[in-house]
Amino acid sequence: MTKKINPNLSAEQKLILFEEGTELPGSSELNHEKREGSFHCVNCGEKLFDSKTKYESGSGWPSFYESLPDVFETKTDHHLGYARTEYHCKKCGGHQGHIFDDGPKPTGKRFCNNGVCLVFKPKS
Repeated sequence: MTKKINPNLSAEQKLILFEEGTELPGSSELNHEKREGSFHCVNCGEKLFDSKTKYESGSGWPSFYESLPDVFETKTDHHLGYARTEYHCKKCGGHQGHIFDDGPKPTGKRFCNNGVCLVFKPKS
């Protein structure tokens, strides 16, 4: 896949999305977002999560127990010395975060997302 990079992205967004970086925990304003709406990829605009699946995980990053269907591709990374499941936007290839098995019911999953990689769109 050829990655089309939005020219309006910040250096931090480019680092996280296309070099698999990570933002500092607690740094995203989206941690506190509680309105009804949806979360989209900052690079390509693809809708990734519905606000109904967002929850407070205590991790310091926006967390969701479920994504929209068929929006991510996954791979295993070993950057920290152990296996983690990394997920990328299927449309543009942008790295969003990691999936863990410590989330709430009904899925038991935690999509731990870098907030700078998301755009929140409130329901109108």
